[in-house]
Amino acid sequence: MMKGLVLALAMLPGAALAGGAPPADIDAKLDRLVKAYPDYIAERDGNWLVMKSGERFQISDGRSDKSFDEMLAHPDIDDMFYADYPAGAAATAPEADIDPGRVRYAPLFDAMYGDCKTVRMRHLVVAWLPKHHGGTVDFSSENGAAAALAAVSAELDELPERFMKYLIPNSGTFNCRDVAGTSTKSMHGRMAAIDINSERADYWRWSKEGWHNRVPMEIVRIFERHGFIWGGRWSHYDTMHFEYRPELLP
Repeated sequence: MMKGLVLALAMLPGAALAGGAPPADIDAKLDRLVKAYPDYIAERDGNWLVMKSGERFQISDGRSDKSFDEMLAHPDIDDMFYADYPAGAAATAPEADIDPGRVRYAPLFDAMYGDCKTVRMRHLVVAWLPKHHGGTVDFSSENGAAAALAAVSAELDELPERFMKYLIPNSGTFNCRDVAGTSTKSMHGRMAAIDINSERADYWRWSKEGWHNRVPMEIVRIFERHGFIWGGRWSHYDTMHFEYRPELLP
């Protein structure tokens, strides 16, 4: 019975098996990846992602038997698309180990944003909700990330006052660290993620409860419109966390 269920899931459009098999629409997703980062990615060439620098990254390592933890620790490029990101959807508890966007192929992002331990990264200072005196944040200028965050800030600034407690103070952007519990680099280490007010958010490592969320979806959808994914859409939830990942959004 279980084998039949796994085969049925594999045949669903856009579905992916938890063991690392690529989704049925992987070609469309890879094309979106190329289009999302035109300053750095030149093309797809067979099983290779070709950077404008001439560097080449293998798209698939040929493994379809990875556990979720193995995908987090040792992903290839197509593992990044193992689960669809449900942009615009209501806030609901994801299924176990469904964390769309949390699997990241580090060499690709290092090539675009730099390694925070060895490279002085290019960034801009972004005004954070200036009408509400939210201060400023540093954010990567690569791939239009800072411009996207500035657009998010401008929209959030127009929300009614009741939303501001979730946004001010923010809990930071740059932090040169690994993702907690792993040896993989956080997007905060690339200056391409922001945490909103942690006092109004929920994080799976802090909580003994199952998935839950307090962040209003009006805030989430503004971020998503500008190319950011939300950690509240992960089974390992982090509802303060937003990172710039336009390749995962329509």
